[in-house]
Amino acid sequence: MARKWRVEYPGAVYHVINRGNYRAWVFREEGARDAFEACLAEAAERYGWVLHAWVVMSNHFHLALETPAGNLVAGMQWLQSVYANRFNRYRGENGQLFQGRYKALLVEKGTALGQVCDYIHLNPVRARMITVEALGNYGHGSYRFLARPKARPAYLDVADFLMQAGGLADTPAGWRCYADYMAWQAAEGPAGRNQAYVNLTRGWALGTEEFKTTVLREQLVPKDHHAWTAADCREERSLRWRVVLDQCLSSLGCQCAPGDSKSAAWKVAIATHLRQTMGVPNGWLAEQLEMGSAFYVSKHVGLARNADHPAGEFLLRLRKVKGKG
Repeated sequence: MARKWRVEYPGAVYHVINRGNYRAWVFREEGARDAFEACLAEAAERYGWVLHAWVVMSNHFHLALETPAGNLVAGMQWLQSVYANRFNRYRGENGQLFQGRYKALLVEKGTALGQVCDYIHLNPVRARMITVEALGNYGHGSYRFLARPKARPAYLDVADFLMQAGGLADTPAGWRCYADYMAWQAAEGPAGRNQAYVNLTRGWALGTEEFKTTVLREQLVPKDHHAWTAADCREERSLRWRVVLDQCLSSLGCQCAPGDSKSAAWKVAIATHLRQTMGVPNGWLAEQLEMGSAFYVSKHVGLARNADHPAGEFLLRLRKVKGKG
C-alpha cells in the first residue's frame, strides 16, 4: 500500500500520535516513560521543535508539535528509532516497538491548537489514571510544568493554549484559571468527552476550511493520496473543487444570490466546465451552485452541449481564462 504523504513546511503544527506495536504497553514502567521524555527533549533540541503539549500514556503518546524548520519526518524518525533502540537494548529484545507509522494531523494555530492541547492534557483523566484535581502531579506530560515555570524546558510553549482558554496570562492567576478550566472540561466540556473529541485524532488536518484550503493550495499536496482514508479524500477533493469554483465565479463576476434561476446560463456553464475538467459530481454542483438537484444539473449540462445554448458564451470565457493560466 502507498504510504501516506507527509505535509511539511516551516512553522507547521501537528497532533502526533503513535501506539505500541499490537497496542503493547511500551510505556508501562515509569522508567520507560522517563526514557521517552528524555528522547523527546533531545529531539526537540536537535530539530528546533516547539512543543505546546505532550503526554505519555501506558501504550501510546500524544504531541502537540510545531516545526519551525519544517522537519517533522526527520525528527520523528530520529525520536522513534532512538527510543526503540534504547528500549530494546535495555530489555535485550529485538523487533518493532511502535505500530507502524505515527499519525500526524496538521493543526491550525488558534482554536484548533487549543482544543488539541486540552485533549492531550486530559488524557490521564479520561483514562482514570489520575483525578483532574491532581492532574498537575501526573509525571509524564507537559501539564506538570504549567505552574512550575522555572522547571519548564525551553522548548515548551504554554502561551497558545492559555490564550485559547479565555485569554489567560502565564501567571499564577492564569494557571489557577486554567486548572479550573480543565476541571470544567473534565466534568462538562468537550475535552472530557471522548466522543465529542474523537475528530481530534482523525483526518489529515484540524482547523477551518480556509486553513485546509490554503494548505492544499500552497503546499502542493499531491492529488494521489492512495493511503488517505476515504473521508480524507472526500474532504480534500471538495476543498479543491471549491477553490476552482471560486475561480470560475470570480472570472465571470457572478455570485449565487436569492432569486437566481437554477438554470442560469452562467451556472450551467460553470457546472459543465467543472464536470468536464475535474469530474465534479452533480450533487456537489447542485448544492454549491444552488441548482436544485443532481438530476437537474445533469439535465442542463446535457443541454449545454447544443451549440446555441446560452451557456456557450460563459463556457468560452472560462476556457480562455484557463488557457491563459
